[in-house]
Amino acid sequence: MAFALAPRPRTFGGAALALALILADPALAQSFTIGLDEGAGITDRALQLIALITVLSLAPSILVMVTSFTRIIVVLSLLRTAIGVQQSPPNVVVISLALFLTAFVMTPVFTQAYRDGIQPLAANEIEFAEAFERASVPFHGFMMAHVREKDLELFVNMAPADEQEIASPDDVPLQVLVPAFVISELKRAFEIGFLLFVPFIVIDMVVASVLMSMGMMMLPPIIISLPFKLIFFVLVDGWHLVTGSLVQSFTN
Repeated sequence: MAFALAPRPRTFGGAALALALILADPALAQSFTIGLDEGAGITDRALQLIALITVLSLAPSILVMVTSFTRIIVVLSLLRTAIGVQQSPPNVVVISLALFLTAFVMTPVFTQAYRDGIQPLAANEIEFAEAFERASVPFHGFMMAHVREKDLELFVNMAPADEQEIASPDDVPLQVLVPAFVISELKRAFEIGFLLFVPFIVIDMVVASVLMSMGMMMLPPIIISLPFKLIFFVLVDGWHLVTGSLVQSFTN
């Protein structure tokens, strides 16, 4: 049955940057320079450089908060816990898989953000503020497509009065949308995690009942049930089902 299926910023921040470079479209590969020519004020360029460094330092947090990474990494972590193997796959494998799945899901959003915001900024056609506004539009649309109305309403009602008057979905500010999107993703990830736990709990219960009926109460059931859970997951092609359902939960 198919079903629709968070930080250590310093751990995977470099991996996220490397992943973006690997998957970058060669046609989009243009150099970004901050020139100090005569027509540009040194103060303005310095402020742009500070803003750029700030964005790069916050890249891991941005990756977690405004993309599909939260749902994917939570589901994969819960899956590992449900099977009962705490260190296999290792954390680096789980995080790397989550990063590549996130890149796969978010490629259209990344591409549009680059073409609309970063590319014109690199060509000195627009200012940094306008580039940020343009680049955030695709992420805004992605989050609006997956946020729950109930969660969004919660943060809109708690926002200051000047941010509560929203005429259309495009008017929802990021400081309201992002936390609503994150808790929506956590809820969906926990729902998926529950579905993942059910078959493995059944296996644990069956093994425990058999051991008790045989009078082997001193033998930990987890030792006996783990091989059965692993072979069950392999026989149903679990990785195919889980990753496929995770990706389809965003693309559909």
